[in-house]
Amino acid sequence: MASAQSMQISEFKARCIEVLREIDRTGQPLVVTLRGKPIAVVEPAPAVRALGTMEGECTLHGDLVTGDFGGEWDMNR
Repeated sequence: MASAQSMQISEFKARCIEVLREIDRTGQPLVVTLRGKPIAVVEPAPAVRALGTMEGECTLHGDLVTGDFGGEWDMNR
């Protein structure tokens, strides 16, 4: 984790939306403290891939619907 700045919880509570937008913009984490003791680390959320963006990145081998798993069932008895 990069060197994080810290903020008292009372200030974080008063400026929450503004602080969260700044964290998202800069990518820098923030340590929230209570009476000088760290109680939380707020970091930007990881990037989320949109549905369908991995199209073409996967290859199927064989039939996924009518596979023969009979031998595996006997093995687990």
